[in-house]
Amino acid sequence: MKWNWQRSDWPNFSWDANRLRKAEAQFLIGSGVFAGTLRHLGTEDQEQLTVEAISSEAITTAEIEGEFLDRASVQSSIRRQFGLATDHRRVKPAEQGISEMMVTLYRTFAEPLSDEMLFGWNRMLTNGRRDLTNIGSYRTGAEPMQVVSGNLGSPTVHFEAPPSAKVPREMTRFVKWFNRTGPDGRDALPALTRAGIAHIWFESIHPFEDGNGRIGRAISDKALAQSAGRPTLTALAATMLIRRKAYYAALEAANKNMDLTPWLCWFAGIAIEAQRRTAAQVEFLLDKTRLLDRLRASLNARQEKAILRMLREGPEGFRGGLSAGNYMTITGASPATATRDLADLAEKAALLRTGERRHARYHLAIGLRPVQPVQIDPGGNLR
Repeated sequence: MKWNWQRSDWPNFSWDANRLRKAEAQFLIGSGVFAGTLRHLGTEDQEQLTVEAISSEAITTAEIEGEFLDRASVQSSIRRQFGLATDHRRVKPAEQGISEMMVTLYRTFAEPLSDEMLFGWNRMLTNGRRDLTNIGSYRTGAEPMQVVSGNLGSPTVHFEAPPSAKVPREMTRFVKWFNRTGPDGRDALPALTRAGIAHIWFESIHPFEDGNGRIGRAISDKALAQSAGRPTLTALAATMLIRRKAYYAALEAANKNMDLTPWLCWFAGIAIEAQRRTAAQVEFLLDKTRLLDRLRASLNARQEKAILRMLREGPEGFRGGLSAGNYMTITGASPATATRDLADLAEKAALLRTGERRHARYHLAIGLRPVQPVQIDPGGNLR
């Protein structure tokens, strides 16, 4: 069996553009609708959306690789880089590194891709690491770069990348292709097609000692943002994490073929689903504004403090719901006052109650609209 980079026609990928035509059109429409809806958000909500979207992508792109980060630390780091108010908590190197990379991606999406940009991302991702030979440079080791699973005695090799000696030449060719296929390039490609090819091509080279998956997804984000002409805030990694098993299977299959049609159809479905997830987040923020406008002047200071605290947690409020105990901690209310305040919030349809007595929990009366998986059938239709 040959890997794609071992084939004589590498890297001349092929794909059926007709299968992707409707998906490309839908993604462009979604981008326009998202941009229009975003304008209805106030400054504070736009800041909240940006921080939450970037932090969610930072956390989920790391989780795909089996690394679990602290959300509060990631958000604190992102807010600090944007010059927003923070809690001044101490942020560990892993959280700081991924935050810096994602904020840099957000700010420099329009700039051409370069080796130096990729080296900078790699340095950020490997912040604090002492176990790597190559940091901020392409790998140089003689050992094969493999993606494996199973036990050490009989591992399953899911992919093997080109030898390190070939990486500089391969990356020069990839970076040139990426820049000339951008929206203003001489070989411009549609958004989803370019982002999908870029991801599989970069992962096939696997140029770094570590961080390839996170950087590969960042390159896809960059491609989508360049096509939209602005940061997309698309929940790409978050959606891939939900579909992680299918993601790995699609990557492995694409690593063995030069026809990328199946991979690009899968990737396009993920990107559209991710776009819809972000749009649902914007709708939540708009619903939040409507809720607060409706309740204006009808809440006491304790109730307002508790509602605002829940809204800062996002659509889920508090995981498992707000208890009377939580309410007392937030507001300093007595048990009797907490019971009375919560009953009043439920009566005003500000909170939804589940359970009874000490098991009673309260949830925000708004939430994210469910987003269904998106697939592209053989006729190119979305379903």
